[in-house]
Amino acid sequence: MTGNHQTLALLLFSVFVAITLGMTTWVSRHRHGSAEEFYAGGRLFSPMENGFAIAGDYMSAASFLGISGLIALFGYDGLLYSVGFLVAWLVVLFLVAELVRNCGRFTLADVVASRMRERPVRIAAGTSSVTVSVLYLVAQMVGAGSLVALLLGGTSEAARTWTVIGVGALMVVYVSFGGMRATTWIQIVKAVLLMGGAIALTVLVLMRFHGDFNQLLRTAAERSGHGNAFLAPGLKYGGDWTARLDFMSLGLALVLGTAGLPHILSRFYTVPTARAARRSVVWSIGLIGGFYLMTIVLGFGAAAIIGPDAVRGSNAAGNTAVPLLALDLGGGAGSTGGTVLFAVVAAIAFATILAVVAGITLASSASVAHDLYASLRGRHAKPRSEVAVARTAAVGIGVVAIALGLLARDLNVAFLVGLAFAVAASANLPVLLYSLFWRNFTTRGAVWSVYGGLVPALVLVVLSPVVSGSPASLFPGVDLQYFPLENPGLVSIPLGFLAGWLGTVTSPQPPDEARHAETEVRALTGAGAV
Repeated sequence: MTGNHQTLALLLFSVFVAITLGMTTWVSRHRHGSAEEFYAGGRLFSPMENGFAIAGDYMSAASFLGISGLIALFGYDGLLYSVGFLVAWLVVLFLVAELVRNCGRFTLADVVASRMRERPVRIAAGTSSVTVSVLYLVAQMVGAGSLVALLLGGTSEAARTWTVIGVGALMVVYVSFGGMRATTWIQIVKAVLLMGGAIALTVLVLMRFHGDFNQLLRTAAERSGHGNAFLAPGLKYGGDWTARLDFMSLGLALVLGTAGLPHILSRFYTVPTARAARRSVVWSIGLIGGFYLMTIVLGFGAAAIIGPDAVRGSNAAGNTAVPLLALDLGGGAGSTGGTVLFAVVAAIAFATILAVVAGITLASSASVAHDLYASLRGRHAKPRSEVAVARTAAVGIGVVAIALGLLARDLNVAFLVGLAFAVAASANLPVLLYSLFWRNFTTRGAVWSVYGGLVPALVLVVLSPVVSGSPASLFPGVDLQYFPLENPGLVSIPLGFLAGWLGTVTSPQPPDEARHAETEVRALTGAGAV
């Protein structure tokens, strides 16, 4: 990249950071330090505001950089990520949104613990939430590193390292000082910027092919080197039965994982009522659906205009396809239009990463403070000390995410998010659905359900080709590969449900039917909801 690209992109990004830090400072001066203010923004957001914030939270680096890159490299098989991420919202809308808002206060554990013995359930759910959040954070860090490597005209390891550290430091500042209110407004601003950038690029791609989408697909297929196979299933996931099972595993994880993501569930507590939570989801589905349709155009546009070889040459995992596409659409390297468009897209992608990591860090630090710390301290835990612990936890989580982000810097961000979704679907979704809908569910069932999904998911990832045994692994020189699939969802999700059922039927403690009835009434009517 030329010096102009770097200067303009960094200037635009600096403006975004300055604005968001200003918002955070303003919010921190007007907060009153309560747990409700820090975790839920005082529950003052409207459905439209929260819908934009949910969309901003969900449309991550995986969506903007990773999916478009996978489509550019693998055609139809990359498109499956877009479908999976979007269809997942139907599960959230029909099974989760209103019920979670009525039953909980701040975290997933609130919903489950409402009818169980609190301490073991909160510790299990809190541990799972932090694990999922850290995995998700790693993907955002990798996206930030890839983007800066492209911005600075190479793959300077020092530049990538300092970028990841810088993003981690900023997210800690946002969460520690601004809490949920500042994080929400950052996500709203980012959602507007991202939608605007995606619309502009989509229009430019379609104009390049005179509005003929068929011509776009034909050109992408010709430049891919695979011909019509580029537009058919099987390029990435159709080689053998292992690849096909991997695809099924990925699809299951994407569709079921969203309903178990802690930072998405926590957003339902920022609105005043369950009806507002449901309307928030409707807003977010409209925004997210439109965005994922545009990623399809951008992915195939990158394949047709840049070519998969050039995309792979810039970043082996395809994470830089959209910035390269913007550079070409604006007039190419060295042109004023190309410089401006590239800089705008790079700045939006940075903003995307910062907003998402702020939301995830807030959710995970809330789990540490509200679930783990409060469980261990019992009645002695005061709301103000809990908030102080949450701020401290944000720092610790930031450090862990930075370290893992540096380790996984060569993996595709959409793929990394797929792993986080698999763990969320294995550990969080079974216990959530059982708690809401199964009358006989017990404390042992809840604890077994969380650990019965979480532990196998993590163990299978460690024993998979992701970590070792192949040139593209995290540790290519080691071979611990005993599990053939890259995504563990196909095995670990059923194990989470099975463990919950087994723990319940073998539990010596009878289910508390009165508390279940109370939870059911509260979930369905909102009576007694916070």
